[in-house]
Amino acid sequence: MPAPLHGLRVLDFSELLPGPFLTGCLAELGATVLKVERPPAGDPVRRMSPGVFGAVNRGKDSVLIDLKQPEGRAQAQALADDFDVLIESFRPGVMARLGLDYSGLAARNPKLIYVSLSGYGQNGPYAAVPGHDLNYLSVAGLKAISSGSAGVPVADLCGSVYGLAGVLAALLQRATTGRGQHLDVALAECALHWMNPRLGRFAGAGAEDLEAQRRMALARPGYGAFACRDGRSISIGALEDHFWARLANSLMLAPFDTADHARMAQRVPQTEAINALIATRCAEEESEPLLQRLLAADIPAAPVVSPAELPQFPQFVVRGAMMPTVLGPLARFPVRLQGMEDLAEAPALGGKAEKQA
Repeated sequence: MPAPLHGLRVLDFSELLPGPFLTGCLAELGATVLKVERPPAGDPVRRMSPGVFGAVNRGKDSVLIDLKQPEGRAQAQALADDFDVLIESFRPGVMARLGLDYSGLAARNPKLIYVSLSGYGQNGPYAAVPGHDLNYLSVAGLKAISSGSAGVPVADLCGSVYGLAGVLAALLQRATTGRGQHLDVALAECALHWMNPRLGRFAGAGAEDLEAQRRMALARPGYGAFACRDGRSISIGALEDHFWARLANSLMLAPFDTADHARMAQRVPQTEAINALIATRCAEEESEPLLQRLLAADIPAAPVVSPAELPQFPQFVVRGAMMPTVLGPLARFPVRLQGMEDLAEAPALGGKAEKQA
């Protein structure tokens, strides 16, 4: 059986991370992706972080086109005539100045699905403002109620996945209408959409000021990562009352193991003291025996796995979640559909995707 997106042709003008991650997902689903790079050096990530480039550009081909030259623009326009999807991640207005805006290309290829992936969208007072993940999370409200950093670019990657969803939905619409469309994907708005569960919770509880909202978002007794005696950490997520009762019994969490703390609302004011006691109990024990005891008691617990340990984590091994590449193990697309195959490696500048030896 062919891959889900077999035969779909994607023209990728994007650089850095969000756009290439999106087109990388399309490639994993079976699409043919041609990455358009500007001479002489191509996507800046080739130089900034070759490992990131290799991870998100696997399975694509590359072509060098100088879009500042008339012949380069003509070449790009001609390419767009024969592609189903175009992805670009320049600042708003750049593609129009190059003669590669949606209206012009759609006049030549009405079935083209054209995705503009940007920080703040194609219009509005912030449209031309440069930004990075931190900025998008800041304006979307996530930074105000969070503590610390996730360690991965949340807005960049969630925007990529929303872009993927938009492309797939637009393909379904095109099957009915026969026409493509322009998708304006703003990374900040993608992160904003993730705020809906929190906004609903705040509204339902009447929490209007920021401090109250932070307490609601971050006050989680029985929830966190806790270091053990051997230096390893385990994560515990005993939020529900029945899980809390099991945890309190397993770790002997007196005085918080009484009926006065049986309900979440009763525990929240004592979050700091409760989590400090859990940290003390965990610090007294070796991680593996403690983890096994918690799991035997049917408590949500898991080891804190380092990046280097991911290929050996038993759950991922059994499910084949990771694959070997020239960069080392990388994760496969997490939803496996019939016909999907592992990708070739990232292309050399202006060249074909390289099959792994």
